[in-house]
Amino acid sequence: MTQTLTLLALLAAAPAAAPAPAAPAASTLPNPVPAVTPAPAAAPAPTPPPVAVKVQNPLAIARAGQTVAVALADLRKLASGLDAAKTVVFDDRRKPVLSQLVDADGDDVPDELLFQADLGAKESKTFSVETGTRPTYKADDFKAYGRFVRERHDDFVWENDRVAHRMYGPDLEIWKKEPLTSSGIDVWVKRAKRMVVNEWYMTDDYHRDNGDGADFYSVKTSRGCGGVAVFAGDKPAVSRNFVTSRVLTQGPLRVVFELGYAPFEVGAGGAKVTETKRITLDAGSNFNRMASTFKVEGAGSALNVGVGIGKHKGADLKTDKHWMRTWEPLPETNGSLGCAIILPAGAAATIRPTDLDTFMVAKASAGAPFVFYMGSDWSKRGGGAADAGAWTKAVQEQVREIAAPVKVTLSAKK
Repeated sequence: MTQTLTLLALLAAAPAAAPAPAAPAASTLPNPVPAVTPAPAAAPAPTPPPVAVKVQNPLAIARAGQTVAVALADLRKLASGLDAAKTVVFDDRRKPVLSQLVDADGDDVPDELLFQADLGAKESKTFSVETGTRPTYKADDFKAYGRFVRERHDDFVWENDRVAHRMYGPDLEIWKKEPLTSSGIDVWVKRAKRMVVNEWYMTDDYHRDNGDGADFYSVKTSRGCGGVAVFAGDKPAVSRNFVTSRVLTQGPLRVVFELGYAPFEVGAGGAKVTETKRITLDAGSNFNRMASTFKVEGAGSALNVGVGIGKHKGADLKTDKHWMRTWEPLPETNGSLGCAIILPAGAAATIRPTDLDTFMVAKASAGAPFVFYMGSDWSKRGGGAADAGAWTKAVQEQVREIAAPVKVTLSAKK
């Protein structure tokens, strides 16, 4: 106890600790720190001005659902800083127009803005591209669609509001039940304007018309409706099923995709040809734009490329300088189907029949797209070609439209 009291007495007697010296005033510091002043808020970027898009029909016939494609780079020349993700289109009554951004080269950056217009004979219309909020697409907006179908042995299927097609992938070649090696193009007829192929694969009952259409066309090892071959002399060489696929744009107005094919031999000289096929289908059209680019090993760059239509019993064949069409009866009471091939104006073609197909053969160059158009129609489609004569007329109209596309002029909107 005595020791504890002594220790407490010593602590009490100890002097208190001196207070810490006050910090010198800021003005006495050798290097005073200036007060921090918030940076002024950046001024918002100016809204790009609207751009007027004039669309003109050069033909003396009305043209419904014409696709207008405008390069975003051209729009930015008149509207610097235009953000593709904020582009909206209005007609001359300030009504919003459904539009689509398109990545044409597969780099995940949009290159084009497209929309559609109904044009009378020689009519012009002006639209406005402005900055705004792009709408979120609804399922009902889609009038063009396509996809790789892994669950059906690697099909690739695509459609719009008028037609549907499919091509065959690698797994079908080794399917034990019904293997098929073919790069021909299948036709699915449809009367429904909505997208139906997903439903058809889901129910797996698309060889019977349940009200929307069906798959009645027979391809097998023929070229079907628009498959290609490379000719060495009079003998066509064809690829096997596609081995790669990629979708570049997926509706609602346009579907674009590519199919890649493994090298195949052409002729007896051992030349090998590889094909990449790019297919474009727009809403409201019976015709696909086909662009096949060939790589050649072991031979020159000049090619003779044939575009074929499979031969079927009872088919009526008609040919012209730049086009070929068939009109054939479908099984039972399922009406008739038309298939057509159109080559661009200026392409010199010859007709070459084989046991399986009739070909239009024209010159092509390796490394450059060989472009043609493939279309189909069904007599039971509402508004479709009712007979062979009507299908011929539809093909001839398409030839005129390909030769005279709508004219598009951009200007600063006043």
